[in-house]
Order: sequence, then structure tokens, then C-alpha cells
Amino acid sequence: MQLDGMHHITMITGDAQRNVDFYADVLGLRLVKKTVNFDSPESYHLYFGDEHGSPGSLLTWFEFAGAQPGRAGAGMVHTIQLGVPSEESLNFWEQRLGEHGYSSTRSDGSLSFADYDGLGLELVVANPQNPPLQASYAPIPPQHAITGVEGARAYVGRPLEADQQLLTETLGFSAGDTPGSYRLQGPTRGFNWTYEPTENHGIQGAGTVHHIAWHSTDADHVLWQERVGAAGMHVTPVIDRDYFNAIYFRQPQGILFEIATTSPGFAVDEDAAHLGEGLRLPRQHEHLRPQLERTLAPLTNPRVATAATEA
Repeated sequence: MQLDGMHHITMITGDAQRNVDFYADVLGLRLVKKTVNFDSPESYHLYFGDEHGSPGSLLTWFEFAGAQPGRAGAGMVHTIQLGVPSEESLNFWEQRLGEHGYSSTRSDGSLSFADYDGLGLELVVANPQNPPLQASYAPIPPQHAITGVEGARAYVGRPLEADQQLLTETLGFSAGDTPGSYRLQGPTRGFNWTYEPTENHGIQGAGTVHHIAWHSTDADHVLWQERVGAAGMHVTPVIDRDYFNAIYFRQPQGILFEIATTSPGFAVDEDAAHLGEGLRLPRQHEHLRPQLERTLAPLTNPRVATAATEA
């Protein structure tokens, strides 16, 4: 039984259109699903990733319109690392971000910047063991397109060793050479997970990470629920999220972990060629469609807009 790296990471934003503009246009990811929050259906839940919405490529956002900026602090993820093919790709992205008004800091093998909400992002040369998970978007040359999520950095909420046993003995992470560094290597993808100290108290809001999900096969999902529970975590029942099944638990550092399944995927309710183009609602909220279509702000998808212009 082995987790296959990361499934998705979910954040909070205060502006869904700016979210689409930045991630689907500036970064060139594909908007693979436009849906709503299961627990707050008046709010968007947007998913971005590669062409297929593959686990390992997925970044998702809850939009709480007008949400005040948050601040990453103890027990929170503060930086997400996205892969690119090469050092030359970092040159391309440094220029592209600058052209769109985003400053960045270059170092050996990486380019650090923040999105419009202040979320910390870092482009890194991808680990060659990770198959590239890329979107196809005309303004981004294929040789420079983002290849998936490579890792994340978090601030400790308790002593550094508080979750070491959970990570290594229960979830299958390997401890790195540096204290607080880990790698989750699965059958097809790996993920770097790193802790750093902070004196900041976190404030959840726009630009902060809500949770991170790890990728399980469908067959092993209930076994993971049992394994995590046996390790002393308060784990939820299996929850059907329409595009995957999920279990959740808050681990000792204070970070909300999820374990999500591969199936059924994002083409279950939408043609694969048109992912993210229509509003898709959780089955339990389909009866709210007339109301939600009136109240949710319309979103312009740059991929759709570009295709319409070229038609």
C-alpha cells in the first residue's frame, strides 16, 4: 500500500476571475472544473491542472468573494513548488511574470514569486522521475509549460518531530538529510515536503492554503482510512466529492491532510475536450442550479475566449 505523491492542494481566494486570469492565463494551466464548494454552494470551487486534471497537477481554490488577505503562519503551508522542464524555462517565466506585473526572485534552479493574493509560489526544475503533467495553452511554449506540483513548504506548528512518526511509519514518507525535510515517493510520482520555523501566527484568508491531499488508489482508500485511524488520527468517514473520494484528518503540526482517490476523475460529468467550460454542481446541489446561475459571477475562461476568437 503506497501513496502516489500528491493529489491536489486547495487554497482560498477572494476573487474568482482574478484566480482564472492568473492560473489559466498567466501560468497557462487548464481550468479543468468550474464547480461550487460542497459546504458553501454559493461559492465557487475552481480546479486547475494539466490537460486531463491528473492527480499531481491539481491546484484548487475556494472563492469567498471579497475575502480579506490571510497570512501563512505556524501549522500552515506557505509555499507551493511547481515544476518546469529546465533552467531555460525559468528564464522564460521570469520574463513572462514581469510582463504581467509580477516580480520574482531568481536563485539556482528556482524562481520565487507570489500570486495576486500573496500566495507563495516557486518554480523549480522538475525532478526527472516525475512524468510531466502539462497543459496546452498557446501563449506558453510546450518546452516551458509547467509540469505539475513538485513540493510544498510549511511552517511547523509544534516541535519538528511532532508528526515524524505519522509521516514515515504511517504514510510512507522518507526523511531527508536536513531536519524537517521529507519525500513521498510513489509508484509514478514523488513530492517534496519541508518544514521551516516561524514566529508568525497564521490567519486563514485569501492567499492561504486550506489543505493538501495525497493520492491513493481507489482500492486502497478505505485501508488508508483504517491505517490513519489506527495511528491515532481523528479521520473522517469516506466522503464522495464527485470527482474523487476523500478522507480528512488534521495532523499533529496542525495542517489539514486529505487522502483522495484517482477515480472517477473530471470527465465523469463533462466531455474531456471541454473540461471547465460549464458550471458543474455536486449532485446534492443540482436543485440549486437556477439560483446559483443567477448569483455566481460569470467567469471568462481565457482558453475558451481564445478559441472563440480564432473560430
